[in-house]
Amino acid sequence: MKRNIIIGLFLLGSLQSSAQQKGSFNGIDVNMNNLYRLSDAKSRSISPENFTGAKGEGAKAITGTGAKAARDLGKGWKISPSVVIKSKTTFTLAEIDNPGCIKHIWMTPTGNWRDEILRIYWDDETTPSVEVPVGDFFCMGWGQYSPLQSLAVAVNPGSAFNCYWAMPFHKKCRITMENIADKDMVLYYQVDYILTDVPADAAYFHAQFHRVNPQPYKQDYVLVDNIKGKGQYVGTYIAYGSHRNGWWGEGEIKFYMDGDTQYPTICGTGTEDYFCGSYDFDTRKKNAAGVETSAYTEFCTPYSGLPQVIRGDGHYQVEQRFGLYRWHIVDPIRFENSLKVTIQDLGWHSGGRYLPLQDDIASVVYWYQSEPHTPFPPLPSRDDLEVN
Repeated sequence: MKRNIIIGLFLLGSLQSSAQQKGSFNGIDVNMNNLYRLSDAKSRSISPENFTGAKGEGAKAITGTGAKAARDLGKGWKISPSVVIKSKTTFTLAEIDNPGCIKHIWMTPTGNWRDEILRIYWDDETTPSVEVPVGDFFCMGWGQYSPLQSLAVAVNPGSAFNCYWAMPFHKKCRITMENIADKDMVLYYQVDYILTDVPADAAYFHAQFHRVNPQPYKQDYVLVDNIKGKGQYVGTYIAYGSHRNGWWGEGEIKFYMDGDTQYPTICGTGTEDYFCGSYDFDTRKKNAAGVETSAYTEFCTPYSGLPQVIRGDGHYQVEQRFGLYRWHIVDPIRFENSLKVTIQDLGWHSGGRYLPLQDDIASVVYWYQSEPHTPFPPLPSRDDLEVN
């Protein structure tokens, strides 16, 4: 796994470096091949120890969630490492004026991750460009920790969520967290960014959530259907819950772009194929007795993976559940004015016949586009978000 990630980083760095030879370097696209180059970009970071990210304003707190633990040490000794977000309230994690680019977001939210809604607003917009339950945004849609290592998202031991999508903005940025739960939550977080000139052709990052449970019979699951404008589709996460026995991943993904109607321009060959696996994600290993066994095989690579397989416990948690991601980092799906993306929910009947399924599917799609964007559909109600 480590070797795959190193190779992916090298390839991504080479591609970015080649592209940068054609334009100026401003600190937005940093990789191993240009890390040595000087830049006028200014590094900043927002956390509970510096809510504004202002220069020289960190570690000045005299009150906070760590004040009691630091009572013998005083100012500067981890006084405000986290925040408490009250039930049914929204907290502003970061508000940044002037052009720049978010480089990394880290957080460790407590509580139910489907009850915590992450939103990001660019420039002067009043509707968010990112609106996703925090667990799903970081590919943990089932509310359970599972290690994940990729170029865009990493989830590390202790349920540490990390996002590495570059998010440039031309005027300002605002990031909020809404706690829709009945209990307060504790959030440790850090937003690392740079202040810098942003190229005129820099598009804005977007992420949208969707869930259907159960999926209507013989209907395609719609990942997204309201993208209008010019941009590129860069990623898919799916939390897939199977309501039946048997294989569930025969469905094809389809990208309808720029006026496509009945038939798409891009059509995949199956769900596990789209997520860069094959043959049911099954390695068919032999046990100690030499008998071949069949089982799903978790994997993570820089661009795709099946990091989470919940096999059921034979009691209350009986259904199999899966988490899958696919990042279009080296192969973005580019569109000129519109994009709709669907995937089929499809398994097998007896006799080698396809079986339309009716499963529990939740998803997050990630893309860049020029603004303004089309307002997102309303999020499901809290009951409809719930994992059950």
